[in-house]
Amino acid sequence: MPGLPAYGRYCGRALDASLVIGVDVGGTKILAGAVERDGSVQSRCELETPTSSQNDVVTALDTAVRGLLDERIGAVGYGIPSNLDRSTRVALQATNLPLQNLDLRAHAQERFGLPVGIENDGNAAALAEWRLGAGRGTSNLVMLTLGTGVGGGLVLDGALYHGWAELGHVVVQAGGPRCQGNCHGRGHLEVMASGTAADRAARELYGPQAHGNLLIERARAGESQALEQLEAIGELLGAAIGSFANQFDPEVVVVGGGFGRAAGELLLDPARRAASREALAPADRALRIVPAELGADAGLVGAGLVAFDALDEMR
Repeated sequence: MPGLPAYGRYCGRALDASLVIGVDVGGTKILAGAVERDGSVQSRCELETPTSSQNDVVTALDTAVRGLLDERIGAVGYGIPSNLDRSTRVALQATNLPLQNLDLRAHAQERFGLPVGIENDGNAAALAEWRLGAGRGTSNLVMLTLGTGVGGGLVLDGALYHGWAELGHVVVQAGGPRCQGNCHGRGHLEVMASGTAADRAARELYGPQAHGNLLIERARAGESQALEQLEAIGELLGAAIGSFANQFDPEVVVVGGGFGRAAGELLLDPARRAASREALAPADRALRIVPAELGADAGLVGAGLVAFDALDEMR
């Protein structure tokens, strides 16, 4: 209502709530959960991400939130795979989903009557790993989430960077395969060091129905061709990380996402070697490349932290 302070709109909810809803929006699934301030997830739900239209995506997000909503919830936070307008937080355009000029914050505030926070999904994961995971105690961090594509987030000088940190769209192979979705570039990290790259390699080795999980399974069994393919992917990942080290001087690079978790050291070992080769001294001596501590929940917990930040702004 006009004339009321900002928190007046949310007077029906306690501004000191200890539980929020975080929603991690991925290219294939939506993961939502009731999150505490320490990152504990009390309850959760998972839905398939619609790809047919923006309205269908928004409907699925509303369904996920409604399934967790009760009187204890103080705010909602979203991590979405899109560039955001820095002032309005409008989702400008997603690469792999039909999201364009979407004001999800305004929609969710009206729908649920709660404070709402919006962040890029890579940034949300970076925030979680920085505050609660593998990046605790650092001032400069790079987070890479390797899933269907490659998301990225940065912490610089002790603060989350809110700009367009599209780390997945750095070129690692000039003239390489075309990027995904509405990106028309070629040879981007997004398509060269993601689950999509593993799927492509698996199809080349094992036939058109094969997926990246089979490639990882065969590599763990010691099959040389599978090991070579994952090493090649890890080399490209490490080359990009070396460049990021030269640009941002991170104390730690955290690697997560479904493909990153599944491949683990099969990917990180060659990545470390390549990064050490590409990073200029003294960055190569200090750089650590580690798996995400929060695992599959990094994006979800990060979205929860974004919700708590939105709630705290109302105080």
